[in-house]
Amino acid sequence: MEPGKDTVISYPGHTADMPGQPRDEMADYVGRGLLDGKRALITGGDSGIGRAVAIAFAKEGADVAIAYLEEHDDAMHTASLVEQAGRRCLRLPGDLSHPEQCRAAVSRTAGALGGLDVLVNNVAYQSPTESFTDITDEQWRHTFAVNIDSFFHVTKAALDHLPDGGAIINTASINGLRGNKTLMDYSATKGAVIALTYSLAQALAERRIRVNCVAPGPVWTPLIPATMDSGRVESFGEHTPFSRAAQPDEIAPSYVFFAANQLSSYYSGEVLAPLGGETLPG
Repeated sequence: MEPGKDTVISYPGHTADMPGQPRDEMADYVGRGLLDGKRALITGGDSGIGRAVAIAFAKEGADVAIAYLEEHDDAMHTASLVEQAGRRCLRLPGDLSHPEQCRAAVSRTAGALGGLDVLVNNVAYQSPTESFTDITDEQWRHTFAVNIDSFFHVTKAALDHLPDGGAIINTASINGLRGNKTLMDYSATKGAVIALTYSLAQALAERRIRVNCVAPGPVWTPLIPATMDSGRVESFGEHTPFSRAAQPDEIAPSYVFFAANQLSSYYSGEVLAPLGGETLPG
């Protein structure tokens, strides 16, 4: 990251505007066919973790669909990198805070790709506040609509298409494990994502659909400079034992692990937390 006066960008954030470009293209990643013939839907797949996951999946042999709000330039770049890996990429712009858009993203994915094998619920919104009472009714409702309601609607629709033995991977956060006094609504949704993961893993065990969760610490994505002030952006990730934020390329292999039956056939209801050296009790 290169701190400076331009460390804050407008929401929802575009990679090209970031004050220090992230590593999110999996340039050094070499696939080995772990997802050959699979079809995956990744929400929030245009940039950041979602982009890195889409490219990693493609390099492992999967066709992918990426659902995103309106970051068309980022989505087109992600699609081009997926296609360079020899796989198809369907772009699905639209507001996933609306249930009908969630259902449409699933149906369009299944129709265009001929099915759906792996679902990654990754889309997220955050807006820091200094006080709990600063959170407006509108912000609270929107944060929940994007961060947990969309997971419900997308997953419910996807269950009509996922085969027995499929995989669902949810993105939570360290903030869902320990809370964050300036991101209380966001933290509440991420805690809900973890509880949903546990519950779905139990509910879908009979179908052998594995449901797991990745709960990262700080990751350098467009969401950070688009939603935080310059001081927080400049020091983002410095509190970790590694003294830096993660790059999306460092997080994406966790999703490959959970998506690939060869690697994680006995894992369901697990939370994998890449935290840059931090350890959590319990």
